[in-house]
Amino acid sequence: MEYQPISVTELNSYIKGKFQEDEYLNNVLVKGEISNFKHHYTGHLYFTLKDENSLIKCIMFKTYTPHLDFVPKDGMKVTILGSVAVFERDGVYQIYAKAMKQDGIGDLHAEYEKLKAKLEQEGLFEAAHKKKIPFMPKCIGVLTSNTGAVIRDIINVSTRRNPNVCIRLFPVPVQGQGAAEKIARAIEIMNEEKLADVLILARGRRFFGRFVAF
Repeated sequence: MEYQPISVTELNSYIKGKFQEDEYLNNVLVKGEISNFKHHYTGHLYFTLKDENSLIKCIMFKTYTPHLDFVPKDGMKVTILGSVAVFERDGVYQIYAKAMKQDGIGDLHAEYEKLKAKLEQEGLFEAAHKKKIPFMPKCIGVLTSNTGAVIRDIINVSTRRNPNVCIRLFPVPVQGQGAAEKIARAIEIMNEEKLADVLILARGRRFFGRFVAF
């Protein structure tokens, strides 16, 4: 049997139909922690629902938001009722939330706040430990995966604003077991060898932090 090629649109449309045929995915309860929350000017809510190992994008249209009895924000633990469907244009699946119930502060956010408080007590956020970021760094060190889209974004934006800037990539895993230790070691090496004026630590298309000066 000879297969005929189909267009990307046809493939995404086919996958979308499979999701629509699944009754379970059309009415599912999912619990997790909110992150990357955005209340769009149109009235729609965009956010990510995550747990310790995974995440999924979500949207709640303004038709359903008047029924909320709380204001969603990052770090909240919630249970949402909705349907899982494919956004055909981008070929991604997400939850279209119809209802949302608050379940307290998320465990991940609580751990983050606990660590932040500990580091503040140690004085690591004090201005005395910070260095001024150079206005026009000659060399930018980037700690990220060498296969992700983020490095291309950083190169494009940085060289567009300063064509003479040097981008020095130090490939590191940015998720999974052992990533934290390898990132910390990479920062030590970049610092000890004076390989860059500033560092960017990035994952996906989100920066973990701002420029860090050496």
